[in-house]
Amino acid sequence: MAKPNRADLLSRAYHDPKNYPYGFSRSGDFSISEAKALSQYGSLINALLSGSLQPENDDDASFIAVASGQKEPANVTEKAWVKYMARIGRPRTGSIYGKRTNVDDADDDDSSIDDDDDLPLADDD
Repeated sequence: MAKPNRADLLSRAYHDPKNYPYGFSRSGDFSISEAKALSQYGSLINALLSGSLQPENDDDASFIAVASGQKEPANVTEKAWVKYMARIGRPRTGSIYGKRTNVDDADDDDSSIDDDDDLPLADDD
């Protein structure tokens, strides 16, 4: 496989079908500008962080520094990437009721108790 270059990565839109199957803009997690920045620069940032592309300029080095936590995000793209990483790394919430289903006890289904005996009867005299 050929080594990717910067121009190819910038022309390729970034998608994350596992975490955002309908895209970044339809998720509700990102603003319009953040979704555009992730789509445009996500492939480049991902290649820089994985090591398949070496940083060529100060912007590339800044992406790496922000992603590693050495620097605060300064522009929309860096802020969007930090937000994206926080969203995909968050723990999944479980049900407050747990996974176990409720099982009725045998004592609750005792048919020998007749509730009709407790009702008052009306006199028709």
